Amino acid sequence: MCAPVLTPGTLRILLLHPLPSMRSISLFGIAVFATALHAQDDANFSCLTHDPGLLSRITNDDPEMLQRMEMARTELELRTDGFERDRGQGFVIPVVFHIVHAFGQENISNEQVEDAIRILNDDYNKENPDWVNVRPAFLDLVADVGITFRLAQRDPQGNCSNGITRTVSTLTHEGDYAMTQLIQWPRDRYMNIWVGAQANGAAGYTNYPWVLDNSPQSDGIVVRAGYVGSIGTSSPGRSRVLSHEVGHWLNLQHCWGNSNDPGSEDNCSMDDGVQDTPLTKGWTSCALSGASCGSALDNVENYMEYSYCDKMFTLGQADRMIAALTSSVADRSDLWQPTNLSATGVTDDPLLCHAEFSMDRHQICAGESISFTDLSYNHVVTRSWEFPGGAPTTSTDYHPDVVYDEPGTYPVTLTVGDGTSTLSSTQIVAVEVLPYPGMTIPFAEGFEAIDDLNGSDWTTFDPYSDGTYNVTSLASVTGSQSVRLPNTGSMSGRTDALISPVFDLSDAEEITLTYRYAFAKRNNDNVDGLGVYVSNDCGTTWSLRRQLWAISTLSTGGVVVGNFVPTEEQWAENTITSISGNYAVEGFRFKFQFTHGGGNDLYLDDINLNGLTVGMDDRSNSEGIRLWPNPAQDRATLEMDLVANGQVSIRILDVLGRPVAPSAQLRMGRGLHRIDLPLTNLADGTYFLHVYGDPVDQMVKLIVGQHP
Repeated sequence: MCAPVLTPGTLRILLLHPLPSMRSISLFGIAVFATALHAQDDANFSCLTHDPGLLSRITNDDPEMLQRMEMARTELELRTDGFERDRGQGFVIPVVFHIVHAFGQENISNEQVEDAIRILNDDYNKENPDWVNVRPAFLDLVADVGITFRLAQRDPQGNCSNGITRTVSTLTHEGDYAMTQLIQWPRDRYMNIWVGAQANGAAGYTNYPWVLDNSPQSDGIVVRAGYVGSIGTSSPGRSRVLSHEVGHWLNLQHCWGNSNDPGSEDNCSMDDGVQDTPLTKGWTSCALSGASCGSALDNVENYMEYSYCDKMFTLGQADRMIAALTSSVADRSDLWQPTNLSATGVTDDPLLCHAEFSMDRHQICAGESISFTDLSYNHVVTRSWEFPGGAPTTSTDYHPDVVYDEPGTYPVTLTVGDGTSTLSSTQIVAVEVLPYPGMTIPFAEGFEAIDDLNGSDWTTFDPYSDGTYNVTSLASVTGSQSVRLPNTGSMSGRTDALISPVFDLSDAEEITLTYRYAFAKRNNDNVDGLGVYVSNDCGTTWSLRRQLWAISTLSTGGVVVGNFVPTEEQWAENTITSISGNYAVEGFRFKFQFTHGGGNDLYLDDINLNGLTVGMDDRSNSEGIRLWPNPAQDRATLEMDLVANGQVSIRILDVLGRPVAPSAQLRMGRGLHRIDLPLTNLADGTYFLHVYGDPVDQMVKLIVGQHP
């Protein structure tokens, strides 16, 4: 009988109503494995196996493509019919994991990937310890499939690799076809596995070989980061998802057949094309005594179930997978050929070819520690760390913790060896240690004395390296400078942060943070947001204190299609007083974190941190600066003894850090200077005189009127 020719119209009918003669065939085998049992946010997952829209993406509703797909299906089924594998033959498949991340938990560790490979090899070689617990009725059917999975040691260009790539993209939160197109290695040489924060609403999914035969760009497995291996972001209960998905990738169906609705009685009319798996309706719980569809006992512990107590493939399933692996359909038979194993480096002795390390953070306060990890590959026998300024100063550990007591910037060097040769990696500015306790308050920043935020006391966080906060003279509230954050449509979904120096608020009360900002939308649908966070542990953890959104409080300039440069009237002021006593510490920091949402540039200026200190002497003066009389009435005299020539700015702030008089900029030489300060326009109260510039940066408390 000739195989039917598929057309887009007949395809939809077949998807919904499989013909009896096609009982074991899914016409679009994107198999998805997910459940609410182990992840609350998977509760609403949707299975994509029979989704016509996804098929249309692959075929573009091209009748010729559909016909080629049907021909590949027929070829593979003819090969599978009656196929019996050589039980003594083993196969090796080179594997590459593409970790797509946006600097979140989805950026899983190398160790977690290696753990996933370990579990795959256990499950496909009958080395998983739990197989002996299979129900007696199926114990003799537990298969040693005979497939070994190895992380590639050479990339497609023949360069050294550890079989793991990392790509930064917000598409990780989709986990769809677009994410897989960011990076892919040739499918005839590697099994591609993409790891994302999401997997298109599932725990994982993939396609059958015959579906992908003429669509190599779609070939591979997508898995959510929380289902990779058994450690890190995953758990033992989630660790068999890849075993399930590789089964689909090698032409296995669910034990109940084409349906993606386990538990439905309708599944009894279908089958999975494997003789030794009983007919079943499918299970989402570990009902070990479960029986359905007239079977005496269902194989609930099968990897192709959703039961989460899976621990076996049957002999018939193993034959079906090896039939696919030894077929040319979707280039599966190319993967395990000796020439490819050599080209991908999986048959060679491990080759030391790369020295690399990571750290859990780059910036700390004095007295804190940093955790380092050796990421070198592939055959590290010896390692030696050098930590100038740290304690210890050297180490041979894989994962050393190092304490830094003195402020400054420090290099780190790692040297690894394989017993014959050595490789080294050095980061010249690997560690930045900030002063602790931090700066005193009040603090006022107008960015007038800063040319570049790099090298200043401020820290920028630009994870995508696409442009971040920096000083600009395009606009300002006072003076001539502010900070600007570029914002384009290509940045949507990304974040940037401007992080303050460290402050000592241990004696502070009534902590107040004020700042001026300006922002315009490009259209009314923009979803940009500015969050203000505070930290009481030098920036290790953060707590949100204010959130402004483009659709409401963030927009000060309306809609500007071109580049936004705020006018004097387009600046707004925000005051934050919800900073409790838990933040009256020696290691206080704050940050402005912006989430790009399609809008225009953001501007910040006149940032002030205040908190009247307990027991502060109203007449206290800063080193090198004297102010008298204090309290003052109509005028006061400022005396400065400058140690160098430079530009000096002077301004008077209220207790919220807001300028109350025009600032003055003076070019002054080294030595003693006296400046007359008229105060007649100031109401009685408490103020702060801020003197800052190249040779000085001091704040003096000023009382106008009678002493309280």
